[in-house]
Amino acid sequence: MKCPVCAHLNSRVIDSRPSEEGAALRRRRQCDQCDARFTTHERVQHLPLMVVKKDGRREDFNADKLYGGVAKACNKRPVPTAAIAGLVQDVEKVLRQQGVMEVTSERIGDIAMERLTQLDQVAYVRFASVYQQFDDVRRFAQLLERIARRTRRQSDRPPETQDTTHV
Repeated sequence: MKCPVCAHLNSRVIDSRPSEEGAALRRRRQCDQCDARFTTHERVQHLPLMVVKKDGRREDFNADKLYGGVAKACNKRPVPTAAIAGLVQDVEKVLRQQGVMEVTSERIGDIAMERLTQLDQVAYVRFASVYQQFDDVRRFAQLLERIARRTRRQSDRPPETQDTTHV
């Protein structure tokens, strides 16, 4: 590793510890030439994940773009920013675990909507209305009816089996 002070190529690691919840390593180094200390970070380099858009175009997966869409759906809702970030990380994790290099935008939207139903139903409806591009009020009403049926089924269960962790 090149020293940022004297540009010498040899340094030694004096401390190493995990960071970013184990997704990276933080290393403290010391230059063999000038004894300057500096920090480096080591991360796994993921293979590129390409998104196939509805019109056939391909572009790099952009977690910030997904975050923006989910955040917009959660606007003025009691959803913590950390929960939105966690949802986006979860979607990306699921996609990467599938081991594919290309994924459709529909698949990304479907995974995001699955997670949003557990996070906030209003945000789910907002996201679905944009993502699914409802062109018919009946389709929108069908979505609302599915949510209502799911909510009724959950409230009909005995209290000890109900999942109260999700909104």
